[in-house]
Amino acid sequence: MSDISRYHRQYLFNKIGEQGQRKLISSRIAIIGCGALGTVLINTLARAGVGFIRIVDRDFIEFNNLQRQVLFDEEDIKENLPKAIAAERKVKKINSQIQVEAIVSDVNFTNIERFIQDVDFVLDGTDNFETRFLINDACVKLGKPWVYGAVIGSHGLTATIIPGETPCLRCIFETAPPPELTPTCDTAGIIASASTVIASLEATEAIKFLTGNKQDLNRTLYSYDVWTRQTQSFKLGGLREAADCPTCKKGKFEFLSGDQTQKTTSLCGRNAVQITRPDNVTLDFKELASRFDQIGSVKYNSFLLQATTGGYEFTVFPDGRAIIKGTNDPAQAKTIYAKYIGT
Repeated sequence: MSDISRYHRQYLFNKIGEQGQRKLISSRIAIIGCGALGTVLINTLARAGVGFIRIVDRDFIEFNNLQRQVLFDEEDIKENLPKAIAAERKVKKINSQIQVEAIVSDVNFTNIERFIQDVDFVLDGTDNFETRFLINDACVKLGKPWVYGAVIGSHGLTATIIPGETPCLRCIFETAPPPELTPTCDTAGIIASASTVIASLEATEAIKFLTGNKQDLNRTLYSYDVWTRQTQSFKLGGLREAADCPTCKKGKFEFLSGDQTQKTTSLCGRNAVQITRPDNVTLDFKELASRFDQIGSVKYNSFLLQATTGGYEFTVFPDGRAIIKGTNDPAQAKTIYAKYIGT
């Protein structure tokens, strides 16, 4: 039997106990996304003693990440480390008794099932609906429990999803909100305490499930604002049965098929990438322009919107198609699109 004395204060809590702690040590989780939410999730669950943690993220650390992404420091930036690699190094210093696997990759329909097929629980550390719907498809298909989390400004949401028992994410949100009405942390800001609270709730849900306390799982869409202290719980009972969900009811995994995935094309010789949306969105340029106006320069007419911010030039069309100048890396372009336009 392994020494669990380092977790003594945790398993004194009677809902966990020594038996629950040993279950945690033998558990495997995947954390998709290593930003504001993901770093808190990794830090909390590594210290809690989850035996295997897989970290998947496509991005590199930027100076403005340090305000809220708790595993990183200035040395990581000097070394130009990917987020997943920097997080793996920190975890090995925090808890050498557990296994951690860092994967630097763009999570998409070709690889998501491979990332989660051998774990017991999946946690959402992402920042966009496309990836969350992709996680939802894969988890429902493979029967993997997971927890959704999202934060913007001072407000956050979370819901725990158990395939076959609870509503899935597409039962709750049939489609993603229009991008021009969905602020991102790069356009609306984010308070670190908000991501800490929501990620802590997500981590607690994982601990409940992995220690055999399913009866205590959150069965609502839970909303909390750290600034106003306003909280709401939206009951989800009966929603799975009532919703005409393509994922739960019809077994149509549209995001896993790639039908709902952004398409990217590198434009030869232009240091630019074109991103095409799969949905039939019509952007509100007035709303989108007001967002860019706070962080850069912008102009638009009825045909296109052009903006410059963060060293990138955007040309955006009414159907959501965009040409992003300043990179020829499709994965990076998707990250930039999600940051400034949304998904």
